[in-house]
Amino acid sequence: MSEWQSYRLSEFASVITGATPSASQSDSWGDYLDFITPSDQSDALREASPARRLSPAGAERLSSRIVPKQATNLTCIGSTIGKVSMATSPAVTNQQINSIVALEGQSDPKFIYYLIKGWSGALKQHAAGSATPIVNKTDLSNFSFLIPGLPTQQAIGDVLGALDDKIAANTKLAATADELTTSLYRHALAEAAWSEQTFADISLVSGGGTPSTKTAEFWDGDIPWATPTDVTGLQGPYLESTTRTISADGLAACASSLYPKGSILMTSRATIGAFALAQVPMATNQGFIVVQPNDPALNFWVFHEMRSRVDEFISLANGATFLELSRGNFKKFRVRLASEAVMAEFCKQAEALHGSARTALLENQALAATRDALLPQLMSGKLRVKDAESIVSAAV
Repeated sequence: MSEWQSYRLSEFASVITGATPSASQSDSWGDYLDFITPSDQSDALREASPARRLSPAGAERLSSRIVPKQATNLTCIGSTIGKVSMATSPAVTNQQINSIVALEGQSDPKFIYYLIKGWSGALKQHAAGSATPIVNKTDLSNFSFLIPGLPTQQAIGDVLGALDDKIAANTKLAATADELTTSLYRHALAEAAWSEQTFADISLVSGGGTPSTKTAEFWDGDIPWATPTDVTGLQGPYLESTTRTISADGLAACASSLYPKGSILMTSRATIGAFALAQVPMATNQGFIVVQPNDPALNFWVFHEMRSRVDEFISLANGATFLELSRGNFKKFRVRLASEAVMAEFCKQAEALHGSARTALLENQALAATRDALLPQLMSGKLRVKDAESIVSAAV
């Protein structure tokens, strides 16, 4: 291929539509081959994180659907149309996903991923059907793209890939730090005991509220206003900002206080037990229980105590439409406490580990912003790879 010419997708890649084993084939599931669905794809991460795997029997039944490592997985059906990921190993996807596989000698797998990622936002406008939008395999194969020759493709894939490699490393670092902190807490519990005190005795337990949506003056102010969606999508338990904001009048008109940095936010409706630590002062809607330990030095102890008790919280939840844990029931739970020295040592270690995790995830935000700014410039040929390389070198 010469530099930057228009080609149909089928001229530089093949498209494989996924499938799901039938319900009668229960032996299709095991621990042999990744099985990717749209819920395994994340806008924040390049690689898919499959929750299920096929057995050898399942892989054999779907052998024609297996895609290689680095295949681009594009959701082409349903409400999540346009989600993009890359397979970390050979895999099968479900039927909502079409996988795009580079033709050897014609295209670079990483380049294809970034090409599709940059284009996927426009996919819905090409979909047929209003109730369930769909872009089928034939239509996808016939879309045309402006692409350069293979050496330039590889260079673009490498430069953008360096940013995503760093994001993946930071994400793993943050997850490892969080797991280590949880392990340290479990170890500290060996020296703890059930106290007669409850969460209400050791903390201020509060909730949130929603200003009237009919009053425009209550909204789009400078006060972050958290909803459960802001928390459930986090890579780590650190809430830096919120999707919506309210004004001072909006805060005065709802049941939420302005909670200080460090406040523990726990979702208490529908999804019970998703957590975040507020990193800036913020208000919340009514879907949270907000906890502020009386002794701020014990913030991480209380945070990890709450995270370890989610199953118990759910057991006291009720509701006909969706489960909800009331503040009244939450306040009744007794807490486990250790000696001041044990809890102080744990909190010191936890603060350092959570600090490292948060720093890594904040760096990811900057790296993703750099990647997203470079992607359209590189894919249009407006930015030379050498210039992008210098920008990436400074970023990573």
